[in-house]
Amino acid sequence: MLDSIRRRLALGYVGIFALILVLVGAVVVASFARQAATQQDELLEQKAQGTSDWVRGPALHDYLEGRDPGEWRKGRGERDGPIGPIESSTDSDIGMIALVPPEGANGEGEVLSSSPSSSSFGLPFAEPAQRAAQVGETIIETIDGPEDEMLRVASVPMTGIGGEGVAVVQAVQSRRVVREAVGGLLLILIPVGLLGLLLSGVGGLYMSRRAMRPVTDSFQRQRTFIADASHELKTPLALVRINADVIRRNPTDPENREIVEDQLSEIDRMDALLSDLLVLARLDAGRLDVETKPFDLATVAAETAGRFLTRAAEEGVRLEIEVPEELPVNGDAGRTGQILAALLDNAVRHTPKGGTITVSGRLLDGRAEVSVKDTGPGIPPKHLPRIFDRFYRAEEARTRKGGGTGLGLSIARDLARAQDGELTAENSRDGGAVFRLRLQQA
Repeated sequence: MLDSIRRRLALGYVGIFALILVLVGAVVVASFARQAATQQDELLEQKAQGTSDWVRGPALHDYLEGRDPGEWRKGRGERDGPIGPIESSTDSDIGMIALVPPEGANGEGEVLSSSPSSSSFGLPFAEPAQRAAQVGETIIETIDGPEDEMLRVASVPMTGIGGEGVAVVQAVQSRRVVREAVGGLLLILIPVGLLGLLLSGVGGLYMSRRAMRPVTDSFQRQRTFIADASHELKTPLALVRINADVIRRNPTDPENREIVEDQLSEIDRMDALLSDLLVLARLDAGRLDVETKPFDLATVAAETAGRFLTRAAEEGVRLEIEVPEELPVNGDAGRTGQILAALLDNAVRHTPKGGTITVSGRLLDGRAEVSVKDTGPGIPPKHLPRIFDRFYRAEEARTRKGGGTGLGLSIARDLARAQDGELTAENSRDGGAVFRLRLQQA
């Protein structure tokens, strides 16, 4: 199931990246095509404007004097003036022509000069030239050329030096130039995009593994938790069943009273375990009521330690309370007492006869701290990182007698976190373990 979720996450990542690539690519291609079309228009107008001095000067002047353009062109080689810029144009992909547009709707007008490639583009185009001459402004438009080829035509009107007569220079280039430029861009973008998708797939698998790692760990912890809880419940249930069978076979046996006592003890143990499991379940679901209001941590620590004085004395352990008069904090007084009770219960069970448990408190960097220190064997270094894990118990050699279920410290740590506090464990330099509870100072 987790592998399926991981694959779906990776596919989702690739799908989102592909959508982004398509959208960004479409914007880039559209912007590039628009810019290429604009540059084509500017180039055509620039080419036409480059002939303005020649057209306004000798070309239009000789035409106005009545010289036939055909004869004028034939005699150009014998004239003192140079060949015009239109006839000398070497741009094979751009056609140019200078003409005097016709007065009426019919006819192509008088051609003053044309580039060698003008005939292949079907120049001149009389109708746009006539409109440009009439409005006196440059007209750039797309026209169907020979063989249905789309052509971009710039018609630039020019008047003679004396303001007499109007000639129009037409520059034309195939729209194929823009399409080829856009196609070249696509030939770059498509392989780059495919490579990006491939890399995003690899990255998606890697990121999905990392993203699923907490989920996998959570599932593993849940499985371990269920297995441990089942194991902890199975043992007392088995004992209860065995004892019940013994009583059923010998209902009048005088030893049944001791068996019943064992039954009650196991039932109490299961009840405590189920209560702990319920607290953990509520903590995990965020449904455990934890207050956040000012209270005196010193008072809670002293009262909680006072409840353990009798038990500690019975176990032959001395319990010392060294807390200041006041430790104002923000949190839940009841839950904090539950944390300290778990720490003291752990300390009493792990401290040998003649040992000492010390409960102390202090203010530290904006926080109030209560520590529970014992003089037991301490916590083996390899067990320290897991001391707060659920159902985890260190070596039995550390305990003077059988330990609990391994939930007390885990619940205490989670209750501390629920109050924006922290609970840590370490070994004391002079032996024994030290648990420190820190809460925000009020």
